[in-house]
Amino acid sequence: MDIVEIIIIAIGLSMDAAAVSLVAASAGYADNLRAKFRLSFHFGLFQFLMPILGWFMGSKFVTYLVDFDHWIAFVLLGFVGGRMIMSGFESAEEKHTKDPSKGITLILLSVATSIDALAIGLSLAMLDVNIWYPSIIIGIITASLSLVFIQVGKKLSATFGKKTEIVGGIILIAIGVKILISHMF
Repeated sequence: MDIVEIIIIAIGLSMDAAAVSLVAASAGYADNLRAKFRLSFHFGLFQFLMPILGWFMGSKFVTYLVDFDHWIAFVLLGFVGGRMIMSGFESAEEKHTKDPSKGITLILLSVATSIDALAIGLSLAMLDVNIWYPSIIIGIITASLSLVFIQVGKKLSATFGKKTEIVGGIILIAIGVKILISHMF
């Protein structure tokens, strides 16, 4: 597998994480350096680790996970997206949505956006590809694109305000539906 193929795979895998980064920033959650770092680092880290996990698991366990991995991603993204939509309708005083760049919400989003990378790891194991180099590239590209999309999201937030949180929640749910549909059909 050459570098061009690995980069194309990495860009494809990073799109969900980049979209979530855009949503989080447009909702006003990535407004400081620490939040930007947490989002991009965790998305990159999980995209780095999941192919390795898939590669090590081989075909034994992944054949069971493939039957419902899309449901896991759908539920996690739907849950976080639903919370963002509800928060978008609340007044500033009522706002209680968890910051997606912190705690369990960040972990749930990181897992949900990197489940496909698990299957890539399995595929690379079947092709007898050394997993470390592709995983490093996938992680770096995901972290980098997440940072870029955070900047884009910040510009959207400045332009559209609180409405971006509602739109962001809808986008997260749509990503979950896309994952579900693409795996079912």
